[in-house]
Amino acid sequence: MGLAGEIFIEQVEEKKNLETNNASVFILFPSHSFHLFPPSVSQRNSILSVFFLIYGKGMFGNEARRVVAWMNGCEGDPKLPIGSIETRTLTVVPSPSKAMERLSVAIRELKCSPPPLTSGILRLQVPIEEQIEAIEWLHAQHDNLPRCFFSGRRSRANGNGSNLLMDIGNENGDTSFTNNLVGVAGVGSAVFFQQLRPFSYHDWRSIKRFLSSECPLIRAYGAIRFDATANISPEWKAFASFYFMVPQVEFDELEGSSMLAITIAWDNALSWTWDEAIHSLETTMQQIASVVVKLKKEASGESILSKTHVPNKTHWDLAVKKALQEINTSSSELVKVVLARSSRILTATNIDPIAWLASLQVEGEDAYQFCLQPPNGPAFVGNTPERLFHRKWLSISSEALAATRARGESRALDLQIKHDLLSSPKDHLEFTVVRENIQNKLESVCDRVVVEPKKTVRKLPRIQHLYAQLTGNLRREDDEFEILSSLHPTPAVCGLPKEAARLFISETEMFDRGMYAGPVGWFGGGESEFAVGIRSALVEMDSGALIYAGAGIVEGSNPSSEWDELELKTSQCTKLLQPEVPRQSKVENLEIIY
Repeated sequence: MGLAGEIFIEQVEEKKNLETNNASVFILFPSHSFHLFPPSVSQRNSILSVFFLIYGKGMFGNEARRVVAWMNGCEGDPKLPIGSIETRTLTVVPSPSKAMERLSVAIRELKCSPPPLTSGILRLQVPIEEQIEAIEWLHAQHDNLPRCFFSGRRSRANGNGSNLLMDIGNENGDTSFTNNLVGVAGVGSAVFFQQLRPFSYHDWRSIKRFLSSECPLIRAYGAIRFDATANISPEWKAFASFYFMVPQVEFDELEGSSMLAITIAWDNALSWTWDEAIHSLETTMQQIASVVVKLKKEASGESILSKTHVPNKTHWDLAVKKALQEINTSSSELVKVVLARSSRILTATNIDPIAWLASLQVEGEDAYQFCLQPPNGPAFVGNTPERLFHRKWLSISSEALAATRARGESRALDLQIKHDLLSSPKDHLEFTVVRENIQNKLESVCDRVVVEPKKTVRKLPRIQHLYAQLTGNLRREDDEFEILSSLHPTPAVCGLPKEAARLFISETEMFDRGMYAGPVGWFGGGESEFAVGIRSALVEMDSGALIYAGAGIVEGSNPSSEWDELELKTSQCTKLLQPEVPRQSKVENLEIIY
């Protein structure tokens, strides 16, 4: 490499570990990457100028893929309002390619007449007549990072669920384009929010600073670690303590139609000007493919070469016996603890996280699907049945989900398993602990909490759980942060009391949970929704993935039975890599309420 290249690498090495006070620079190579946090916009631009000088001369050949920069919203003053938050809806078009053309024209028009404000966030959205699945659009974008996906839990059989009703008015004043939002896919980052320290009220206010109830589809998608006090292992390093992003380019799947949108965010106080934001958006738009190909939502047939568990069966048995000993000790306050397992699988070829997630959609009807992948990290994907909370204005709902059984191969066997689940004292104890804890947390910030049903069986394709729904009304909207911080982690993924269970987990488990079992979802202006990141996996950039599962340990638990529960919970992921023989009969999803 020539002198200029040596200078560039030296600058990169010198600055790559600095704390961030401004925008972030990410330089990506096939073999390695640099994520930089220059302390000033001038230094950031100097690094970029040197890179473009080298890249323009071809000194890296084809190795350098792209240089992008983004703004970390957590570094702003959450007390200072953004100058403008605006959504503009353009005319309806027939296809994604036409939407791309329309947005490209709009970007050129914006460059000719930039806003006079020093900060703001602007979303331009183009309704599309054709209904296209958001996950198929995301798959067409290949490895364009960062990226996110979130699909609200809904039953395709009856069409209900937690979907955001939208009244979309276009530039001609037509408000007839009204639909339910089914799923959202995004690439690029208009603004991101990330820190190594635990997620705080300051960070929540920093995110809310860019949101408005007048612009309900400007939302920040992301996840928070299960335990922010634990050391971050290398595989989770890219996510830090939390990671949220407002996508630069977003595809919304609606019931009966679709929508393509772009978002531009800027703040001069964060050394991220309008000109830089629009240039970054143009760079991302150059990577966007407008041709969407139908995905085959079936098992990929990837051959699993090896599978290793942490802990293994022997150490699992010891951990469960240790937990039971603690629970049964009269001086101990521990009532329940959730122990987890990390299973590393290696495959012959790389796993496509988006194709895998698409297969999970079929497996996980009436569940949330999600994908979150920072610019320099693996993809966190999941298919979780468990809601942490959903807030719309002051109305809030949560759920208790605990105890697990397999589905029966026949209707009669399935009913018998359900009866056993409902009548089991051990499972009733595990479930009651979760339900009452969530109820107490809600009652601390709500005027009235209703639990209905109090106990039922929730059936999923492979497993069934005990379930209850809780609803209430917040006293004020700012209590949303209190709800998030108090509900997480729930007894369903941690234990009770929370702190005693968390300490037991940190002392016993031999791996980093990362975002597994943490909150995953989105913040909006007048609405927010978070699921619990279970039934999840971390898809690495090489040939493999880490699959996570947990089991609640209470008085009466059996180590071997709990191990079998882990196998059952991870089966929905591993079976999609190695196709199974179809079942002979399909069992209806029935509920019995007690």
